[in-house]
Amino acid sequence: MLTPPTLLIVDDDPELRRFLQGELAAEGYGVETARTGQEALTRIRAGDLELVLLDWTLPDFSGLEVCRRMRAGGITTPVLMLTARDAVSERVKALDAGADDYLTKPFSIEELLARVRARLRRNGAAGEEASELLQFADLTVNTAAREVRRGGREIQLTVREYALLLQLLRQPNRVQERLSLLHAVWGEPFVGDDNLLDVYIRYLRRKLEQPGEAKLIHTVRGVGFMLKDSGSAPEQAGNNS
Repeated sequence: MLTPPTLLIVDDDPELRRFLQGELAAEGYGVETARTGQEALTRIRAGDLELVLLDWTLPDFSGLEVCRRMRAGGITTPVLMLTARDAVSERVKALDAGADDYLTKPFSIEELLARVRARLRRNGAAGEEASELLQFADLTVNTAAREVRRGGREIQLTVREYALLLQLLRQPNRVQERLSLLHAVWGEPFVGDDNLLDVYIRYLRRKLEQPGEAKLIHTVRGVGFMLKDSGSAPEQAGNNS
């Protein structure tokens, strides 16, 4: 008999916890709850969780801090952040802290369930993926060690930057559309401001393309982005490096 995925709901609102617990349990998930960041970290560190649904505002410390402590401790359990904050800058903070997805309150239970299903599918696929060494030009990525290098220097990337780089690296010299990148990195369906993609492309460029190094990430206006080994933009009408 298959064991259902176990989810952890972290929120200090008892009514919301009970509601989400009931809805998720009705879908066949194993559901546990925590009220504070410390309770959440204690349970998360015990392992055997497939997903954490994490509120931003908690009585002791923020959901952002929970994410940071998880990732600093090497815990890769996916996190879906739940918050009333809807500014792009706030979403960027959550993703930079290690959250895998972001859902703004108030939300429909149908959308939440869809996000949970999508994240669990992605997590299952990632767990089955064999480790490998990816190389393009002088850029190498060791997926087993999550190590990124360009030439002789090591590059430190956030969880989201790393996922975006892998997506570009798996289809080099080919334009990848904006929506396909958003779905691959942020999950499908993507709901939010697609400017997040531009923000993270800028982050990657700053880290990958130091002075004197050839450009690797190129913009194809109105379409998307591509990884290309060139010192200048792709020679196509309407392209911008």
